[in-house]
Formats: sequence, C-alpha cells, structure tokens
Amino acid sequence: MKGLLMVVDDERQLRSVLAEYFAIHGYTVVTAADATEAREVLTRQLPDLAILDINLPGEDGLSLARWLRQTQPRMGLLMLTTLSAAVDRTIGLEQGADDYLPKPFEMRELLARVRAVMRRMDTPPAPASAAARRLRFGSRHLLDLDKRCLCDAQGRPVHTSSAEFELLAYLAQHPNRPRSRDDILAHVRSRGETVFDRSIDLRMMRLRRKIEENAKKPQVIKTVRGMGYVFVSPPPSLP
Repeated sequence: MKGLLMVVDDERQLRSVLAEYFAIHGYTVVTAADATEAREVLTRQLPDLAILDINLPGEDGLSLARWLRQTQPRMGLLMLTTLSAAVDRTIGLEQGADDYLPKPFEMRELLARVRAVMRRMDTPPAPASAAARRLRFGSRHLLDLDKRCLCDAQGRPVHTSSAEFELLAYLAQHPNRPRSRDDILAHVRSRGETVFDRSIDLRMMRLRRKIEENAKKPQVIKTVRGMGYVFVSPPPSLP
C-alpha cells in the first residue's frame, strides 16, 4: 500500500467514489462526513494525508485544517473548494494546506496532486554541510535539518507544514544569496507537481508569522524586489 488517506466530505457518494478510486491505485482510505467524525478517526489511526472539503456542516474545513496543522504538523493537507471560492482557497493555504483543488475536479488530477504532496513529504531536504545542519537565527529559533524540526527560543516545537519547512530549509542553506521564485519553485517541489508563484508567497507569509519578531518587517527572510527572497546573515552553527 502507498499510504493512508482520510477523505472528509459531507457528500456520501463522493466519499465512496474517492475511497474506491484511491484503493484501486494502492492507497488505504478512511472517510468522515464532518470534522467530528474526522477527529474520531484520528483517535484510531493517523493518516498520511487528509483531503478536506472546505464546506463541511458544523465546523468547517478551514477550522479543521488549522487544528490538524497544529496537532499533526507532518500530515499532508489537500483542500477541496468551489470554483468561486478564491478567498477560501487563499485562507486554506494560509492555514497550512499543502495544496487545493476546486470542485468539480478530474479524478486523475486529484490523484496527481495527492502523489505530489506525498512525494514532497517523503523527499529529504537538500544536502547541507556538516557545519550547517543546526542553525540559530532570528529570535534564537533553532532549525535542525537532520531531525527536520524547528524550535523557538524556549525549545518548543514550531509547527510547520512540509511545504513551509522545505522553503525555510532551502533558503537557510543558501544564506545571503537571493533566490528567485523560479529557483525556489524548482527546489521545493517534487517532479510533476504543479506549484505557482502565489503559493510560494503564501507559504512565506505563514512562515514569517512563525519565525519573525515582526512579520510585516521581516529580518530573517527578506524580500528582494522583483526577484524573490533571501535568508539574511545566519549566525554561527551550534556545536
């Protein structure tokens, strides 16, 4: 089996169709009709990736996505939205979703996006020198590339999505060297994954909220106008 997926959607027929389709392609699938049922699923097993409909009854998919990102930071999140819900798609990415797909969608495209997110989750970070495997930066945040974790000054884990971590890791391994959006896109995605410039900017906005003292005046990762971003002046590595 290729992994465990959780489909959360209030449309019973769609849940059934998706479960059957992904099973044909080698995935194990559990389903839930709403956020409450999804939380119950998580008490029994931990999916590798959740496919969430934004328009759930009761607690909506955005709230559930935020909770999942806080409690299960390494789980992949893919949001399903309506064609007219551009604002919802943006908010979904801000809440930590790795990707989104508007309804109605082609099953093959959904499968491709699920595969892309899971490839990125399984892809190790780019090689770094031994002296740069653990870095202190900003307000004494610690980035540990070997353990794939980010901690704050008090040593508490800072929850990041896989996409946010890959973005930070890539820039941190190229300090004081501005990286274009095209360069970033080429290095933080898996082959065949569809990513766009705006998604990089949204990931950066979420990341800055977690690592900068003032996200509106970033000092760790600065914007290079007309180009992209630069990780500024990392201090010496830890012993």
